[in-house]
Amino acid sequence: MEYELIICFETHVELDTRSKLFCDCPVRYNASPNSAICPVCTGQPGALPVLNKKSVEYAVKAGLALNCSVNRLSRFARKNYFYPDLPKGYQISQYERPFCENGYLEIEGDDGAPYRVGIKRIHLEEDAGKLVHSSDSFDEADYSLVDYNRSSVPLLEIVTDHERNPMRSLTEAKAYLEKLKQTIQYVGISECAMEKGQLRCDVNISIREKGKKEFGNRAEIKNMSSFRFIMDALEYEIKRQKEIIESGKEVKQETRLFDEAKKITLPMRSKEDAPDYRYFPDPDLLEVALDEEFINRIMATMPELPDQKLAMIIDKYNIPKNDAITLTRDRAISEYFIAAIETCEDNRRLSNWIINDLFRYLNDASVSIAECPVKPEDMARLINLIVKGDLTEAIAKKVLAEMFTTCKGPDEIIKEKDLKPVADDSLIEAILDEVEKENPDAVSQIKAGDTKPVDFLLGQVMKKTKGKANPKIVREMMKDRFKV
Repeated sequence: MEYELIICFETHVELDTRSKLFCDCPVRYNASPNSAICPVCTGQPGALPVLNKKSVEYAVKAGLALNCSVNRLSRFARKNYFYPDLPKGYQISQYERPFCENGYLEIEGDDGAPYRVGIKRIHLEEDAGKLVHSSDSFDEADYSLVDYNRSSVPLLEIVTDHERNPMRSLTEAKAYLEKLKQTIQYVGISECAMEKGQLRCDVNISIREKGKKEFGNRAEIKNMSSFRFIMDALEYEIKRQKEIIESGKEVKQETRLFDEAKKITLPMRSKEDAPDYRYFPDPDLLEVALDEEFINRIMATMPELPDQKLAMIIDKYNIPKNDAITLTRDRAISEYFIAAIETCEDNRRLSNWIINDLFRYLNDASVSIAECPVKPEDMARLINLIVKGDLTEAIAKKVLAEMFTTCKGPDEIIKEKDLKPVADDSLIEAILDEVEKENPDAVSQIKAGDTKPVDFLLGQVMKKTKGKANPKIVREMMKDRFKV
């Protein structure tokens, strides 16, 4: 039996504001527990919320980046449920009037063609606190502690549409998540660091027989904070739901948890729908009216989005598409490349060195491009020295290693380490004489018409010059000498 997958995400993004959504407590990720709280974010009686304007700007910015319509009138609602990390007994969220609706995010579909994943809504809400259990396993925990520092941090929820272009495979699901994270980072509203809890997903998955129009009951897997675990959870759920259907039973609509060690999902509770939360307009907050001037001002500050940046780097700088995709996967990487290319004389060589060499040093040192010790202008200078023949590729690799370790520019390192190339033809000719005397058999082979030993002799010259000779020049001199 063939099945169709219906995959949707409710993605929660913590916004990069200085203060919380409804109070002036600072947003701090490494603060000691319960040190960034006040009566408002801990739900004390009589404390009244005041909306953070910057968070509204960021919500609109996300909506514009995701091709949504921006509602001119929005309101906040109370979402009622009880959990220890929710001090008020309700969460201030949005229900019938979110800030943004009916958008899409274009990814590459399974058939290789552009596919627009439907975005149903984007709304703003406050984050909950964080529970810290005495054991990694909740079942084995003797007690739990709660840290309210995260309580009321601005949280953007981006909900995909299960009726309008949902994701149809694990490949599309992964492509959507990566593209969404990239887009949010590009517009500058969140770092999206999953290890800090800045990007979390509720995963909705249902399956149905191919050709059927009715949707199957869905399972929701809560609070996933790793793309790899999301894929593992989806893989397990697809298998589980197929087995239930093929045994003649019906999949229950429920909320489930993912066991990361066993790579299985486990039932948590029956799946709630909107009526279960008893939404009603928050009486402490006024409706939010957005005028054209406010929206136009945000539109004027929108940066280039990933697809625009990709097209620009390919067209303007003549960079191959696969390399350009790598250079634009992160906004900071693309900015580094563009800063370097302003003074570089070989665009493609620059992209190759960044991707193949600089990235290796960054990965080995677990350093982001934003913290890279090699300045963009120094990277460009290194490439220019290679282009001009003032530096061989072999020496340039040694220089880059020093640049990464010391933060110094290439010229300074070349002078300190005496790494200037051998440019004296008479000196190279003398070294060739030595190599020829030391390797008579190889020379005889070349003179007899076998050119294979040429590379061996070239290596001997490079060894004697400690890599300082230009291999192209040496090869040309050998051709003249041996008439090959």
